[in-house]
Amino acid sequence: MKPDVMRWLAAGVAACGLGACASGSAPAVPAGTDADTRAWWAITAELSSDAMEGRDTGSTGYAEAGRRVVEMFAKAGLKAGGENGTWVQTIPLQDIRVETEGTSFTLVPEVSERAVKKLAFLHQISVRATDKLPAKMEGQLAFRGYCASGKMGDVRNKVAVCFGARRAGMTSGGERMKAAADAGAIGIINVDDPGFTIEPARWPDAYARSVGFRDAPAPSYAAMPVMRLSAEAFMEMLQGSGKDARAILADGAASRELPSFDLPTRLEATFKTSKRLLLSENILALLPGTDPKLKDEVVVVSAHLDGYGFGEPVNGDRLYNGAFDDAAYVATLIRLAEARAGKGFRRSVLFAAFTGEEKGLLGATYFTRRPTVPKENLVANINLDQLRPLFPLKILTMHAVSDSTLGATAKTVAAGMGIEIRADREAERNLNARADHYPFLQLGVPATGFVFGYDPGTDAERRYREWYQVRYHRPQDDMGQPIDFVAARDMNTFFYKLAGAVADADTRPTFLPGSAFAPR
Repeated sequence: MKPDVMRWLAAGVAACGLGACASGSAPAVPAGTDADTRAWWAITAELSSDAMEGRDTGSTGYAEAGRRVVEMFAKAGLKAGGENGTWVQTIPLQDIRVETEGTSFTLVPEVSERAVKKLAFLHQISVRATDKLPAKMEGQLAFRGYCASGKMGDVRNKVAVCFGARRAGMTSGGERMKAAADAGAIGIINVDDPGFTIEPARWPDAYARSVGFRDAPAPSYAAMPVMRLSAEAFMEMLQGSGKDARAILADGAASRELPSFDLPTRLEATFKTSKRLLLSENILALLPGTDPKLKDEVVVVSAHLDGYGFGEPVNGDRLYNGAFDDAAYVATLIRLAEARAGKGFRRSVLFAAFTGEEKGLLGATYFTRRPTVPKENLVANINLDQLRPLFPLKILTMHAVSDSTLGATAKTVAAGMGIEIRADREAERNLNARADHYPFLQLGVPATGFVFGYDPGTDAERRYREWYQVRYHRPQDDMGQPIDFVAARDMNTFFYKLAGAVADADTRPTFLPGSAFAPR
């Protein structure tokens, strides 16, 4: 049993059994909690149970979770909304993995007095997974600051080491990669940016994998190993170089000028990759509209069903259950469907549990390229992700709040609940492009999603940061974690009301003048 669940039991709180909450039972909620939230939490427990094995894209656990979601949608009275009269949209994918066994990274000093140092794969260093990685790579290490184009110097047949800045206005990862390749580097190492404190780097990585569409072109510079290095390992790398690693990291974190120098060390690496083909499914269910004039228009409400599955252990646990991310909000979709059984809205509502979000918004992207309803009938998408009910819901960050009339609708709904709607105050995290509403925006469909908001220096911020550091994409995102059930109730209620407001409105949402997503 997982340690967090054991703590629940030790505290006298009823929890899922050693099986996997297959019956839908869940950790007890406080007395007085409303029936909807209790039912929501029970569905969350089932979908994030150990039996679902973390719902990795294309896995048997994902398939079982999808089967249960279909059953619940069908029981609620929804209609099949997938391909060819089915409940699903099947996506052909390929999975490329860099295997732990057979992959190694070794720092070899030029002088024999210094010891050879092995870097721990997935704990200190990782690499982008492609099927074109070489079996072996060896080259001298060359630190080149921010690795801006035109400032690489001599890196031919060397491994370029770059400060991996993530802040606005700095050299981006793609720019660094292109600059290194253009200058003849055989590999690139991006060192973690300790200055990006709003989303700090974390280790270990769950795995080094790339899941994508089978017909997708190979990524840029696919044969060049693109690696990521922890700040701590960077300090080990610079030992014996005569350079102050701490000072370099501090200067980089402050966006100050950085030096360029070759290290008296070479990197010897081996890569073992595997490739397999897989299928995974979007779950699509339709609640037909009731208005003869509006029923052909479709509002998509969505959340992603996939998680991380099994990965590198954290505190002895290797099962990434994905309770808040995003089983809880697939459960919200199911609860909305159950609440509207036999009623419907004026417009049709398509309930979408997307696959492959954690691998690059794959399910949502596939759907927007091949919608199962006429593209011109898609009027809006409201997506549920990035939500953590950890503290009272007083503020919601809204993605694309100024891009469409969805912003005004959301503000009206929120005002009635005492919730403030805000634009993203941490835009450098690029959260707008990291959730399943984004492909809809790219398609030219008004779309949005939300994040629990907070003011700087508050307990709410502390709780949010702690969750990101300890539980985000971690095995600890499970049923034993802290939760504010009132906040969960309020978020679900807000979503129900917003979905109803959009689906029942006299006019469909429209883009506002100046939006970058408005169709040209």
